[in-house]
Amino acid sequence: MKKTKPMVFAAMLAVLVLLAGCASGNNGGSESQGGGANKTLKLAYVAWDSEIASTNVVKEVLETKLGYKVEMLQVDAGPMWTGISDGSADAMVAAWLPTTHESYATEMEGKFEDLGPNLNGTKLGLVVPAYMDVTSIEDLNDEVGAAVDHTIIGIEPGAGLMMKTEEVMEKYSLSDNGWTLLESSSAAMAKALQDAYNKQEPIIVTGWTPHWKFANMDLKYLEDPQLIYGQDEQIHTITRTGLQEDHPEAYAFLDAFNWTPDDMAEVMLEIVDGAEPEAAAKAWVEANADKVDAWLQ
Repeated sequence: MKKTKPMVFAAMLAVLVLLAGCASGNNGGSESQGGGANKTLKLAYVAWDSEIASTNVVKEVLETKLGYKVEMLQVDAGPMWTGISDGSADAMVAAWLPTTHESYATEMEGKFEDLGPNLNGTKLGLVVPAYMDVTSIEDLNDEVGAAVDHTIIGIEPGAGLMMKTEEVMEKYSLSDNGWTLLESSSAAMAKALQDAYNKQEPIIVTGWTPHWKFANMDLKYLEDPQLIYGQDEQIHTITRTGLQEDHPEAYAFLDAFNWTPDDMAEVMLEIVDGAEPEAAAKAWVEANADKVDAWLQ
């Protein structure tokens, strides 16, 4: 009996060491960079064309330039913010502030780190083809309503843009006058707009800039006298707390990442023209080596 005790203790000690190692490696989002552990990151994003473009570019740089393995998590806006705040995702480059994602940023204040804007000059609102004889949300009367079946084509339910549009429907008394905000998806909205535009038919959609539709079609925003959609916005990079300590190299790149609406449009148009998002991102990174190198310095 005395000869077996050391073996039992050794086995127990091995189990305890293994459990301790697992616990120390769990930082809520990915493995720590120290000690030769795997370099893995999780990027959360919403399925907007703009965010598909930016997240794939960031993924391409992290993997090919910094040696990370990146998992992309496509979710709605609420879960995207929640994932960063609870540490189940590491970062996002898809936070529209100060207006679109205001409610999420306020609700989860103190649970994430805002690295600031990665793109300036964004805009939200109701979008129509330029051939429509309407200039303001206040002009959406019965005549215009009849032409579009009193329907505004929206995107994913729960998106910040949809929440703002619901407020628009109320403040401009559209809901009271029989108007409906149709929930769909970003892709379905863009297809409906393109189909109507090709036929020169009237249509009203929820829209944002930057987006490839403005390069492919002659469109305009309806004026918003009550400024419910806010002024021009920025897209911010948001990380989980602790990312700088766990992955300083990736954090430094994310902090430096910034580009222009024209940069983003190049990637979006490649995707719209049939390229896979990963291929479009790779081509842009290779064609813009100087800009990418500046991010990495």
